[in-house]
Amino acid sequence: MTAPVVLITGASSGIGRALAIEAAKRGFAVGLMARSEEGLRDTLAACHKVSGSQLEGTRFVSTVGDVTMEADCARFIQDALLAWGRIDVLINNAGISMRGIFADTEISVLKKLMDTNFWGTVYCTKHALPSLLENKGTVVGISSIAGFKGLPARTGYSASKFAMQGFLESLRCENLETGLHVLIACPGYTESNIRKTALDAKGSEQNESPLKEDKLMSAEAVAEATWDAIDRKRYYLILTLQGKMAVLINKLFPKLADRLTYNVIKKEPNSPFK
Repeated sequence: MTAPVVLITGASSGIGRALAIEAAKRGFAVGLMARSEEGLRDTLAACHKVSGSQLEGTRFVSTVGDVTMEADCARFIQDALLAWGRIDVLINNAGISMRGIFADTEISVLKKLMDTNFWGTVYCTKHALPSLLENKGTVVGISSIAGFKGLPARTGYSASKFAMQGFLESLRCENLETGLHVLIACPGYTESNIRKTALDAKGSEQNESPLKEDKLMSAEAVAEATWDAIDRKRYYLILTLQGKMAVLINKLFPKLADRLTYNVIKKEPNSPFK
């Protein structure tokens, strides 16, 4: 029996790399996509290192591409189908963040967030869907607590994650009788470079994190929990106590959630709220 196939976007670092390594450990054939060729090489090397005999004879495939470009997404899917002839799991992980008060933020920043976080998910899912349906596979969206609770100074990020979640929930409901599984995974604050590469109000990378990265959940822990949720065919995965509390409080006490969220963001180093 051939190995099941997983495709992962944004696989050059952080959660994407950890998801790929965990997939290799679990015996998957792994297709990777990211903009960074160097980062993809490092991820591939890590996958080969952990695969051992579990993936003997199985190839890894990487595609350098940008999820904001539909043609790149289509090429990524086609590369995988040429290599293995099937897709069992698609993990839409590629994403960027932002920090800036909306009144000061260029519209182009919000558009870039939507192009990456929302449209990247739509493009890859659209082109992979025929094979996923044929194999009763799984579509995963790596979302955020920001997809449940709008975050101040993250208007573009929250909007893109709300859109992603709405798309995936609709897709799930459409396919209740086809066997397609859809998972929305919300890691909460995770140790990664997403905050360093987050865009500021003018669209430049902020190159610093407002959080203590070494105190956050590890990307490896997120990857393991996500794969377990895929195996159990869960609808949602909300990680960290802070994340679970944020979703619950926002549902029951929205005014309190607004105040608590505002206060947290206001206390961040170099917060846009003075």
